[in-house]
Amino acid sequence: MNNILTFNDTICAIATPCGGAIAIIRLSGEDSIKITSKCFKSANNKSLEDAQSHTLHYGSIIDENGKEIDEVLVSVFRAPHSYTSENATEISFHGSQYIAEKILQTLFAAGARQATSGEFTQRAFLNGKLDLSQAEAVADMIAVTNRAQHIAAFSQLKGSYAGSLKQLRERLLHLTSLLELELDFSDHEELEFADRTQLRNLTDEIKNHIESLTKSFSTGEAIKNGIPLAIIGNTNVGKSTLLNVLLQENRAIVSDIHGTTRDTIEQITQIEGLTFRLIDTAGIRETNDAIEQLGIDRTYQKIDEATIILYVTDHSPNEQEIASIKQIAKGKKLIFVINKIDLHSPTDTLSEPHVNISALHNTNIDELKKAIYEAAAIPEIQENTPIVTNLRHYEALKHALDSINNVKKSFNLNLSADLIAEDLRACISYLGEITGGTITSQDVLTNIFSHFCIGK
Repeated sequence: MNNILTFNDTICAIATPCGGAIAIIRLSGEDSIKITSKCFKSANNKSLEDAQSHTLHYGSIIDENGKEIDEVLVSVFRAPHSYTSENATEISFHGSQYIAEKILQTLFAAGARQATSGEFTQRAFLNGKLDLSQAEAVADMIAVTNRAQHIAAFSQLKGSYAGSLKQLRERLLHLTSLLELELDFSDHEELEFADRTQLRNLTDEIKNHIESLTKSFSTGEAIKNGIPLAIIGNTNVGKSTLLNVLLQENRAIVSDIHGTTRDTIEQITQIEGLTFRLIDTAGIRETNDAIEQLGIDRTYQKIDEATIILYVTDHSPNEQEIASIKQIAKGKKLIFVINKIDLHSPTDTLSEPHVNISALHNTNIDELKKAIYEAAAIPEIQENTPIVTNLRHYEALKHALDSINNVKKSFNLNLSADLIAEDLRACISYLGEITGGTITSQDVLTNIFSHFCIGK
């Protein structure tokens, strides 16, 4: 059965940034090869409409007045063997913005229209080339900035996450089928197709799987959005200097004047393949300056948002200071950073996690980065390990978890099969929201007949 949808129009758009040596314009739609052929003069005088799929053709793009725009290479893809499952072409040309615009104008005049944001991937989804989670992974792949993000996004794009959800849904569907089969034979009260002990065990397994996926969101969110790290401390202890060192650029103003940093500064950096959102804060001290006090208030706000706290000081903190900072950073990973060891002896007696550094002279910065990475406590991401990085998926999983917990309660209360089946269907539906699939009565019916020989 052919599941490819037929769209009435052909879309086109620039697929790569202009300004480089080569740029690409992509077309997709039933008439994409025909439209491209109208604007293309082949070097061997052969028509693109006769070209086989996955072939390259050298020639020129000619505008509606017959004027040559540029020498190009055209790639031809015939349905269903393309990204969108539709007929498609890709035009490679010299990467000038002017040339790109001229080619687009020519394609528009020949019958194509400008694609909207994400429309190529949307067509790939609607044509069954990708499920919804894979379609979302395309955007994640484009946005990756570190190794962990790449592994998580690529794994989702290749379908390991969707495969995990598919297995869950199949097991839930089997459960539902067994219970609904009992309802079909409800006039035989003694008939029980579904062994309740086995069903309870299967429900527990499914619950644990969904729970594991749900818990992975904290890791996925940290990988995707970065781990917030606040640099706090008194004024003039070297917080801004440390920020600049970690960023390897002069982002924050460094001065001996107390209260120089009056607002929070946020920047992104990579440490051991993880993204960290570094937040340089105003120095904590008593002040009569209203503007500086606003900055200090924001410091406490950023402490609440952070996962890791670097408390920077230029001396060995006493017990009272340690207790005060631990209270401020309660519930966070706290690292004491003893700065300016070029001016005083390193601290060796502090029992709290700490690193002795000189931000000014770049001393022990690698040791500090190692401590930061370890404090993040992000497990090593394996290529085929499903990691939830999308808030929409997380919300759907939470609802699915609630539904499967309701199933467990119903089993414990010995409720009727129809009530249990209703919660199972809700769970299946929530999991289906993630991949964009749906379960119909026909699915249940097909599953019943594949497992049982009714009436034989």
